[in-house]
Parts: sequence; C-alpha cells; structure tokens
Amino acid sequence: MLLSLDSGVSALEQFQQSLNVIANNIANVNTVGFKSASMSFADTLSQTLGTNATSSTQIGTGVMTAGITNNFTAGSITSTGVQTDMAINGNGFFLVTDASGNPYVTQDGEFTLDSNSNLVTSAGQYVQGYSDAGLSTVGNIKIDNTGAPNGDTSPMQSYSIGSDGKISVLLADGTSFTRGQILLQNIANPEQLIKVGGNLYTGLAAASPAATVPAPVAPRSSGMGSLVTGSLEMSNVDLAAQLSSLITTQSAYQANSKVITTSDNILQTLVNLVR
Repeated sequence: MLLSLDSGVSALEQFQQSLNVIANNIANVNTVGFKSASMSFADTLSQTLGTNATSSTQIGTGVMTAGITNNFTAGSITSTGVQTDMAINGNGFFLVTDASGNPYVTQDGEFTLDSNSNLVTSAGQYVQGYSDAGLSTVGNIKIDNTGAPNGDTSPMQSYSIGSDGKISVLLADGTSFTRGQILLQNIANPEQLIKVGGNLYTGLAAASPAATVPAPVAPRSSGMGSLVTGSLEMSNVDLAAQLSSLITTQSAYQANSKVITTSDNILQTLVNLVR
C-alpha cells in the first residue's frame, strides 16, 4: 500500500480530533470558569529505505496526537450582583467535595445556599473552608448564626464575604461575628488536572509537587488571589482565535483528503495495468 495513503488517513484522524477540541472550546465560550484546550501534533515512526555514511533515507508515515493541554489563563471577571457568586482574582482554585467527601477543584464560583445553609456549587458539591467561628476546622462552609459570641441565638439578618474569604454574619440584635472563611487550593501544575465535567477537576495529587496535596489556604495569602464577590470568572475561550484555528484545521483536513484521493487514483491506475 502507498505510504501516502497511510499518512493521509492518519492526518484525517488527528485533524478530526483537533476539530473536536476546537468545537468543544467554542461550545463553552459562555461557560463560567471554563478553560480552553489545545491539541499538539507529532510525527509517527518513519520507514527507513536505506542508510549511508552520512545520513539515512527515511519517509514519514503520518502524524499522531502529542497531547491535549488545558489553558489556565484567567478569564474576564463579570459582575453579577449575586451575593454568593465569587471569582478568584489571581491564583488558586475553590476546593469542593461531593456527598461522599471526594475532593475536586474548580474556578466556577457560581455558588448558592442549600436548605441547610451550606454553601454549595450549582450541582450541590460543598464549598470547603474554615467551617467554624474560630477559623480552625476545615469542612463544609455554612452561613448561619452558629458560633455567635456568648451563645447568642438571634436569627441571622445578613452576611457578607470579604476579599480574604471571611464570612461576616450580622444577627437581628445587631451582633456581628466571623462565621467562617472560604479557603483556596493551590495547584502547582494545573495542566495535570483531569476534567470530570460540571466545571470540576480531579487528580489533585498528580498536579501537586511530590504527589502531596497541600492544605488549602486563605485568599490573599501564600500567593493566592483575592475573592471578588458578586462576580464570576467567565470562560477564557478566545473566540476569534478558535475560529481562525477552525479555518486552518478545515483546510488541512481538505488537503489531506486530497492526498487520499490522489493515492486512490494511483492505485486504480496500477490495478488497471493488468487489464
């Protein structure tokens, strides 16, 4: 079989994958906290036709995927006016857990309060941080009147979340206190994180030095960014760049389909020689 046919087929397969990546990026142009991906290529093994004293005569056999990497540059921060919406201005990820306690990280800060006053994601995962007024215990964040000084049981009147993640609660009797603090997870190698859908990532150990996941820390400390409440970080997809990549990938796909057509014509000519 002609090597050009193998090369053309491999190219069509890889450019189809590239189109899939680009299409997914464009589909998530308005997804909160979404990080775009890009695909890189590498050549496959070459067939050696011969060697001499100074060089080898080789012909390539096509292309393969070298990797698909996520781009973790920050997206734009957009004001929503919703008190529980949060964006990270700088480094860090929100740490959340599911009902079984499995940890995930995300930069989607579209949170809400559930029926038990837990701060949760849109899919119900629990936001993690200091869950007590003494800022000593890491767990599910609750926003209520628990932990008020002197055992005050007045109902909560309002609350606010500072750029350092501290949650201040104002009670009906005018007493205010710090209820807890949202913490951020530092990820040294975010490119090693694994997407699991719902704007969540797992694989925290693989993305951490020496496979040891560091403890979450307060915003505005240890190199972490600050929280911007009432705002969300939008997708970092550059639509113009993606459309440009779409055009070049389509052109490359068409060119390689022409290689296959030409190879097929040559094979047809060879077959017709025996008639």
